[in-house]
Amino acid sequence: MLESLRRIVQEVDNAPDLEQALAIIVRRVKEAVKADVCSVYLNDYENRRHILQATDGLQQAAVGRVRIELGRGLVGLVSERAEPINLDDACAHPRYLRITDSGEDRYHGFLGAPIIQNRKVLGVLVLRQLEKRQYQEDEVTFVATLASQLAGAITYARTNGELARLQDEGIPQRFLPGLAASPGIGIGTAVVVYPPADLDAIPDRRAENPQSEEDAFRGALRDVAADLDRLAARTQTNLNAEDMAIFDAWRLMLESDTLVDGTLARIRAGNWAPGALRETIAEHARVFDEMEDAYLRERASDVRDLGRCILVHLQNLAAAPIQYPPKTILVGAEISAMQIADVPRELLAGVVSTGGSGSSHVAILARGMGVPAAMGVADLPVGRAEGRDMVVDGYRGRVYVAPAPAVRAEYQRMAEHDRAMTNELKALRHLPAETTDGFEVPLFLNTGLVSENRPLGLDECAGVGLYRTELPFMVRDSFPGEVAQMANYRKVLEMFAPRPVTIRTLDIGGDKPLPYFPMHEANPFLGWRGIRITLDHPEIFLTQVRAILRASVGLDNLRILFPMVSTVTELDEALILLRRAHDELLEDGYQVRMPATGVMIEVPAAVYQAEALARRVDFLSIGTNDLTQYLLAVDRNNSHVAKLYDELHPAVLRALSQTLVGALVHGREVSVCGEMAGDPLAVILLVGLGVHSLSMGAHSLPRVKRVIRSISRARAREVLKAALQCEDAAAVRRLLVNTLETLGLGGLVRPGG
Repeated sequence: MLESLRRIVQEVDNAPDLEQALAIIVRRVKEAVKADVCSVYLNDYENRRHILQATDGLQQAAVGRVRIELGRGLVGLVSERAEPINLDDACAHPRYLRITDSGEDRYHGFLGAPIIQNRKVLGVLVLRQLEKRQYQEDEVTFVATLASQLAGAITYARTNGELARLQDEGIPQRFLPGLAASPGIGIGTAVVVYPPADLDAIPDRRAENPQSEEDAFRGALRDVAADLDRLAARTQTNLNAEDMAIFDAWRLMLESDTLVDGTLARIRAGNWAPGALRETIAEHARVFDEMEDAYLRERASDVRDLGRCILVHLQNLAAAPIQYPPKTILVGAEISAMQIADVPRELLAGVVSTGGSGSSHVAILARGMGVPAAMGVADLPVGRAEGRDMVVDGYRGRVYVAPAPAVRAEYQRMAEHDRAMTNELKALRHLPAETTDGFEVPLFLNTGLVSENRPLGLDECAGVGLYRTELPFMVRDSFPGEVAQMANYRKVLEMFAPRPVTIRTLDIGGDKPLPYFPMHEANPFLGWRGIRITLDHPEIFLTQVRAILRASVGLDNLRILFPMVSTVTELDEALILLRRAHDELLEDGYQVRMPATGVMIEVPAAVYQAEALARRVDFLSIGTNDLTQYLLAVDRNNSHVAKLYDELHPAVLRALSQTLVGALVHGREVSVCGEMAGDPLAVILLVGLGVHSLSMGAHSLPRVKRVIRSISRARAREVLKAALQCEDAAAVRRLLVNTLETLGLGGLVRPGG
């Protein structure tokens, strides 16, 4: 049966449409199991019925016409239980429903297997036998496996209207779920893109002339560098400085010893340039693939994209220019950031990828360019998407293929509302983030790479609330020295002076090792990371804090933040090392001052020791991303449990409240620097809690400011009090949505968050 299963799955995957996929299933399964009948019933939840959609063995005239009330009969029972039901005599079962229109009333043996997608039963695959017969265990497993193969095809058919046409109904308002990667509404025509060259298909081949292979490789590097410069020049008017720094990261990767020297060494060892490149890229990408951190894991895609670009030039491939329609929705299984940058901005209406996440460079670029994007839309058959009308809901990560007129009209209305809201938000520029009763909540930026240009949000923000120091470490092949680090930190401190800049010390380890400092752990999220690793390697810590302190000379706008602190002992040791670095620099003649220090509250232990931690430092900064993950025991990058991750969970709200209480004992300020800070819904609660400042991405600044300027702190406290009485996140979310709507700000958040 294993071979039959393989062949049937392949046939179903190659079927051009749902009708043929169903025909293949019922015919092949009937043959493989030697059943008398094989049928597929699909569930129509809107009209509350099960519809006979395909059969081999029953009357063909019954297809589409036999419609059983939802929940009735044995088909309804299989749907309710969401598990196979195997009966030797279906007629004797109390839930048996006699159906004469199809001729099914003559059969006794019954096996029904549910067709399930994302916990929802889409239909039932049914086998019937004339005589009384209970199917064998391997037959049940075989049928259940094939039922699962139908789920994706059915979901797509519902979305693109094919199923509605088969059932002679109006197009249902269905969507393909994905991950919200860049907010906004995109309406346009799908253009499918694909990788230009296949590195995996390159064989090893002996280099007849190693010097010639080496020259070809170096020439390809120069050509790719020129391509990067061209793309950077095209996009620089649409991206802020931090997003433009992605191109700098690619150039550093292109010039890195790992890529250049590794490939040259393999060429000199006898392999031709394409084969040497393949091995080098595979080795480099593997390091990132093994990382748990979503952002770093996505960098493996960047490495492969770069490798493919080099291979294109090595093979002298010239891709035919793509004709982009006026409202292009760029679609692909793995879209590269270079492909998105190649589309003229005025023609790009949206981005959809079946892979990737909100941490991919495609998502980062889309957000920077203000282009709606959905990642991880796994159910989208990319090969059938070319030229189709499409709607991208970047707020909820939903994609509609061939949307119904009503769906399209509603999204056009939402897009127009977004444009009006954008114009309204522009009017808030240079106004303070102040509540209606005079309580100011300064808004800071989260950033990681700052180039020479002025970053988006520089004029609007109160400073930098979180400067991540990991990125400059990741684009190198060894730890940067004190002078190199100092130059980088000086750049960001000067750019924002005299406004404060909070620099977080190196937060690596466990889930995000550096390529040149690899670590392998069974449970990286609970492992060697953050302050734990830098305290175990004081030479790394001291070099960094010396560089940070030297960078602040004469500016005095520095604040230092320690990550992943879970005990007061860790904090005491970090402060001792900081004072040691300060004293050493004074002895060396540098006029450094001891900066304000803070602790990130991102593990439950820190919440319960907030008072003790606050006594030792000047401020606390709550990292809601990790704190939520640890409190709820949910990896939000794990598709099986990601839906359980919600920063509005009552437990998270109570943890925030307890942190504020602990800090208040010593009069310390508390900031929030996780994604929660940039969520217009959550801002109401944070104002009610009395959080002193918020730090977020530049694109969130105007929306958050709009909320703060529309509510009083007293009203926010009332909403917080009601939220703390809620027992689940859904109830909290409903409360906040209603509050925004009463404030006339319903357009700042979409249904479902």
